Amino acid sequence: MNPVIPGFHPDPSICRVGDDYYLACSSFEYFPGIPIFHSRDLVRWTQIGNVMEQPLSVEVPSSAGVYAPTIRHHDGRFWLIVTIMTVEGPVNVLFNSTDPAGPWSDPVRLPGVPGIDPDLAWDEDDGCWVTFAGMGQVRIDPWTGENLAEPREVWNGTPGALAPEAPHLYRVGDHWYLMIAEGGTERGHAVSIARGPAPDGPFEPCPANPILTHRGTHHPVQNTGHADLVQAADGSWWMVFLAVRPRGGTPGWHVLGRETFLAPVSWVDGWPVVGEIVSGVPAGPFRDDFDLTELQPSWISVRSRPRITKERPDWLTLHARGASLDERDVAFLGHRAQHLRWRARTLIDPSHGRGGLAVRLDERHHYEIEAGDGRVQVIARIGSVRSVVAEHAVTPAPMVLTVETGEPRVPGDACAEPDTLSFGIEGSPALAILDGRYLSTEVTGGFTGRVIGMYAATGAVHFDWFDYEEL
Repeated sequence: MNPVIPGFHPDPSICRVGDDYYLACSSFEYFPGIPIFHSRDLVRWTQIGNVMEQPLSVEVPSSAGVYAPTIRHHDGRFWLIVTIMTVEGPVNVLFNSTDPAGPWSDPVRLPGVPGIDPDLAWDEDDGCWVTFAGMGQVRIDPWTGENLAEPREVWNGTPGALAPEAPHLYRVGDHWYLMIAEGGTERGHAVSIARGPAPDGPFEPCPANPILTHRGTHHPVQNTGHADLVQAADGSWWMVFLAVRPRGGTPGWHVLGRETFLAPVSWVDGWPVVGEIVSGVPAGPFRDDFDLTELQPSWISVRSRPRITKERPDWLTLHARGASLDERDVAFLGHRAQHLRWRARTLIDPSHGRGGLAVRLDERHHYEIEAGDGRVQVIARIGSVRSVVAEHAVTPAPMVLTVETGEPRVPGDACAEPDTLSFGIEGSPALAILDGRYLSTEVTGGFTGRVIGMYAATGAVHFDWFDYEEL
């Protein structure tokens, strides 16, 4: 069952303008931040830009950074509110733009909005309401970020439920609805909803809560939650939400991160009822020959863009800064993995440095094939252990490095890995085949998924092209 936006694209928020839909996702420590997608049918999506062009501090830990945006359209303008999680704590900011592809405004800080996962809604008097995890609420001036009242607590979800978060407030008919996620973003994740007569309640919970969850089931899509609602031009209602596709033995490992799924919504007795997941269109192949002066919007780096030059025509050159993917400021240019089985390749010339092709979860969990100094190495970093698992002498010359995923080595075994990752030089046998579970969220922790990309460890490393395809 395919997501509508596959790969590491969590915390979806959606709005409609005419026949066009726009969707934003979390990006955490990756730069540029907050990808924006466009669709005409809710199933086929194209990334049109990114909101945040400001680099993140190297001090921002992995799985911190940009959390849970909400995108809305009001009075001819797009608004996006989001949490930036720093080492000092959360900072909420607000962007606006007349074009969702950008450019977006500089961020307006919201010092009076605490918590995370902020939402935006406007009432009939043009009052702007921010609801945030906690479950607090406050009216603000969206242009200045100033609070217009004191924050107050509203409905906080199911009593005793873990992690009430991701609030979204809607006016539907005669009621205001407050929808939240709860149960944590793991297997217990769920969506619940309440309604009331005004934006600030009082709210009564839906008697059928949770309105969406796959916990305790054999459904192949799990961790369903962090949802947003949108009404189509024909009057139908739809829900986008995050979920994962675990694989392998017990307890199951998901490796692509939390992805964006879609389901229809009907209204029964004034409450939303969520239908079966709509299967999306599988993502196509991705290739970049680096012929253009600008990078495609789906390319991401860690915290900030490294120094990239075009000193060779139609080649991309990465200049090293951190010495390896263990470093927070590594020179890395990556593409989100979007399929359960895939192959990535790049033509590299390491004659003036050392670098290669990597699969990254964070600084403590990554695999890479690295060329330079007359040799090719396969390196595995798993927690506190870093190991060269294979090494091969080569003649210094351009070469094609490859990495691809494969099936578990013992399918059906209770301890089977979700997949394997095979690293090599094109035209030669694989240098190493590694267990995929160690690049999964269940092992690494955090909120992100696999990102595949090129990096430079020393000097200047040249790349002629990069391609990625489903197997």
